[in-house]
Amino acid sequence: MTAILGTYDHYGYAAIALLGTFFGAWFLLWITLRSPWAEEVRLWRGVSPPFLGVVGVLFALTLAFLANDTWNAHDRALNTVYQEADGLRSIDALAEHLPAPVKAKVVNAVRDYARVTVTEEWPLLARRQSSKEASDQLDRLLALLAGPDVSASAPTGVHGLMLAQATQVRAARGLRIALSQTHVNPLKWLGMAFLGFLTMISIAMVHVDQSRAEILAMVIFAAAAAPTAAIVLVQGNPFQPPTVVHAGPIAALLDGDAKTR
Repeated sequence: MTAILGTYDHYGYAAIALLGTFFGAWFLLWITLRSPWAEEVRLWRGVSPPFLGVVGVLFALTLAFLANDTWNAHDRALNTVYQEADGLRSIDALAEHLPAPVKAKVVNAVRDYARVTVTEEWPLLARRQSSKEASDQLDRLLALLAGPDVSASAPTGVHGLMLAQATQVRAARGLRIALSQTHVNPLKWLGMAFLGFLTMISIAMVHVDQSRAEILAMVIFAAAAAPTAAIVLVQGNPFQPPTVVHAGPIAALLDGDAKTR
């Protein structure tokens, strides 16, 4: 259970963002409108409305930067999967220049790696894990391409290109695994939450002598900020729901192989 909570911690943070924002809004409304100190708080009336924009902009920029990090991680993961698939396809294409027995070994090694990656490793990525079998299959492919059979039978330049593509596949897989380890950074989100709370305090003080306007402004801010933060948080890992980077580009290698049989 602890491992599951640690793996999907971003859902917990999203719930905290939702509940915490609305609780903070309720608390400030209670302090300024219903608490025994409401009259004393109103003595601080007179905060200029433009002041609200200063804190609000800082909060908005912080949330925008965090959202940008999340979208960039998703885009990098997607690009990495396509690079990995492109490297495997390139090895396949270059293998056409090899004698039939050597070509068969290379093609089978590519298919074995793709099959283990899609069927075994991909489900593990959602749990921030990787497959040793996939790593072993990639090592076998690299050893085969660097071995005497391929180097002796490949035309000039083809062998170097095949090794370069295999290196690209290894680098892409390493980055894919690294991105699957993505965790929510509590310190970044704590700073964002602090700025959000200061923004709500600013809203309360600007409208402290206009109760209806204060309630409306606070509700609007909470309704805008809390779901936005939660949406960013639940998409913190590109290999976990709700927006999962799928293995389609690599699986297409296996689909294409099945159609030719």
